[in-house]
Amino acid sequence: MIYRNRPLARLGAAALLASCALTAFGGPAQAAGTPTDLSVALAGTKVAAGADAKVAFAKIKNNGPGTPSNFLIKLDVSKVDFDRVEVVPLPGGPCTIDGAERPVNITCGIQDDEVPAPGETIEIPIIMFKAEQGAELPYTAPLTFALESEDDTTPANNAASADLVLSDESGVDMGIVVPDVKFQVSPSGQPPLLTPGTETEVLVEIINQGDLIADGVKLGLTLPNGVTFTEDLRECTYSQDRRIANCPAPLIQLRPQEVLVGVFPVKVAANVKAPVALQGGNGTVAAIGQLPATKANLAARKSALPSFLKAATTAQATAVRDIDDTDNTDAYAVVVAAKGGAGGGTGGGDGGLPVTGAKAGLIGGVGVAVLLAGGVMFLVARRRRVVLVAPADERPTA
Repeated sequence: MIYRNRPLARLGAAALLASCALTAFGGPAQAAGTPTDLSVALAGTKVAAGADAKVAFAKIKNNGPGTPSNFLIKLDVSKVDFDRVEVVPLPGGPCTIDGAERPVNITCGIQDDEVPAPGETIEIPIIMFKAEQGAELPYTAPLTFALESEDDTTPANNAASADLVLSDESGVDMGIVVPDVKFQVSPSGQPPLLTPGTETEVLVEIINQGDLIADGVKLGLTLPNGVTFTEDLRECTYSQDRRIANCPAPLIQLRPQEVLVGVFPVKVAANVKAPVALQGGNGTVAAIGQLPATKANLAARKSALPSFLKAATTAQATAVRDIDDTDNTDAYAVVVAAKGGAGGGTGGGDGGLPVTGAKAGLIGGVGVAVLLAGGVMFLVARRRRVVLVAPADERPTA
């Protein structure tokens, strides 16, 4: 099949990179074929006027009680004009495209080691490329993302719809990804599963997918009940129960398509009854200010190595309007295994995310960012650069 104005090489390379990355960092295989309830939501489908691409996400959650067999996802793009914008999901599994002259439905499999266990969430990236010759703005087309599984007992929540919007507005477009936490910190090799009383790190990836510079960033991170922060970062204030961190960073600037990674050391309480997927984890992000993406502003920095140590002023306390605030928050779970056994229905201890024990704070680094999003975020733009931020001084708590 040949589709007009569709760069097959670019889409093929993107799919290959994403597939390889997700395979390399996938979790353990699941015991499958038990009744369950899957649900899905769409986020991040609006693109700023000056952005030529964006990553949206389909967020799939397993509400339990069991783990399904390897299910299918289907993205309905029948109303999308591929002469204006190309849309493709990157689930890491094989895909087929229905449509003789242009895509109508894109159906993909999910790898066995990516199937979420009860309480877990996975995020399927959906890449949106504007036409290389430019697209008439504004433009809107409906998208529908659906799940198909014989094991799903509640099909009413198996589909989500949203408008793909190519906006004629400029602005910042902040996004956040917080993966489920399943493993202890390991300096190298295979990390052990997370168990009661052990320590780990919550990793947070922040990205500006807009066409203006984010002039200062506010990050909020909430831990599930039973998990607490173990270090005081000078840039953050903490709730009394040490489950909520508020971290304003007015000195950080994120240019369009730049990534910032947060590393937050935490500990699971020794009295948590495992196996369990602890719910209630949530990350939020917003830009404090914005600047035009002029050559002068893109070349300048507020400092050679931006600091994350200064508290926000009153004038900077209110976030600026975001082009698309549907991807400014992300829920996650902390999956705790029983000692000597499996965790949260995840099966054995093979595979998983090789957490490297990075210094706490906000950092830059291709390696960490690749682990967070399976490399998919790096397909957004060839101009992407990861911000290098000097980690803040931290004080371990007693």
